[in-house]
Amino acid sequence: MRILLVEDETSIASFIKEGLTEEGFAVDVAHNGKAGLQLALNYLDEYDVMLLDWMLPGLSGIEICRTVRKENSEVPIIFLTAKDTTDDIVFGLEAGANDYIRKPFAFEELLARIRVVMRNKLGAGSVFSCGDIVLNVESHRVTKNGKTIDLTQKEFSLLEFLLRNKGKVSRRTRIIEKVWDLHFDYDNSVIDVYINFLRKKLDEPGTESFIETIRGVGYRINEDT
Repeated sequence: MRILLVEDETSIASFIKEGLTEEGFAVDVAHNGKAGLQLALNYLDEYDVMLLDWMLPGLSGIEICRTVRKENSEVPIIFLTAKDTTDDIVFGLEAGANDYIRKPFAFEELLARIRVVMRNKLGAGSVFSCGDIVLNVESHRVTKNGKTIDLTQKEFSLLEFLLRNKGKVSRRTRIIEKVWDLHFDYDNSVIDVYINFLRKKLDEPGTESFIETIRGVGYRINEDT
């Protein structure tokens, strides 16, 4: 899943990005309000969560939040801020935020809050399957015939994305945008490598792969698989 982080304190931004990347998220970072708003509007349909500092140079997190909501976007927004009075919290939530975390905070709390707003956004859609393969987003577990399959964070994220789009062709550019960083410098072979990793771990020897290659376009998991 893809997150926009707008935070002017570079040490905090680096810490959060590193932690979220290790958890399998693709994270885009902006260090001022104007850059953050530009990313938010340019890629509004791509972000699954936005993390906004309140007090930013150039444009406040409140202004970014209000502008995003004017675009009728339902992307979950979480404020990260040292402003902690009841009035501040109410003001932030009324501006359109889904949640509010006071600084300083533990990374585990931030991760839990992100998972909650994502779960609320996705509703019951936290378990996805393909034949005897089952992926559970909440437990971060993949099983085949009931047996746990060990996947790396990136393998899990790629499989989750393909299963969420089951029956649709996932184009290479879309995969890179959602599974890898927006600014990830890549060639197409990196996607092929990870698809092969999944096939080796999940396909039965001598059988057709559950991930179909659409030559020159991308990949697809079929509805009837």
